[in-house]
Amino acid sequence: MQETGSDQPTKRTLRGEFLAVRRRLTRDDAQKAAAVLADRALELPELSGARTVAAYVSVGSEPGTRALLDALHARGTRVLLPVLLADNDLDWAAYEGEGSLARVQHPGKMALLEPSGARLGPDAVVTADAVLLPGLAVDARGMRLGRGGGSYDRVLARLGRSGADPALVVLLYDTEVVAHVPQEPHDKPVHAVVTPSGVRRFR
Repeated sequence: MQETGSDQPTKRTLRGEFLAVRRRLTRDDAQKAAAVLADRALELPELSGARTVAAYVSVGSEPGTRALLDALHARGTRVLLPVLLADNDLDWAAYEGEGSLARVQHPGKMALLEPSGARLGPDAVVTADAVLLPGLAVDARGMRLGRGGGSYDRVLARLGRSGADPALVVLLYDTEVVAHVPQEPHDKPVHAVVTPSGVRRFR
């Protein structure tokens, strides 16, 4: 589901601004933030009590998820990771530890680390008790600014159609919690945002 309508240029401008700030982060700053984010996220009841968590492997200057994935896996939590399909939808496979990831170069996109295990199908995400969503910002209402590819719009629509109601959580840097991001009819608020300075819930 691609983003359309009058808000699109505004979202595009905001994406550029947030990505520019992320690119200025040093590797050391990003690693320190990732360690703190993992600790904070692991304390969330929504994750500590989850049997299955749908997550993602951070890339580039995104808030790091690798330490969190390993901690959840070590805990015995079933962790599902996305596999990008040609139409930008997501398939899923289980995370089996660091050696189970493969670098995949998708045409016209950045290389992604994806799980190499058996594909479980796009509907596997509806079994998750919590879903970690990538994002660039979240506002005071819990509305998330994504990267614009539409993959997670499809995930959220699939969850809605199935009647599943997992906890929706975003990991961000402190400066990415803002007063307002543009909202479109298909956008759904998240339940919580985790930043290095703490957790904020929206319902």
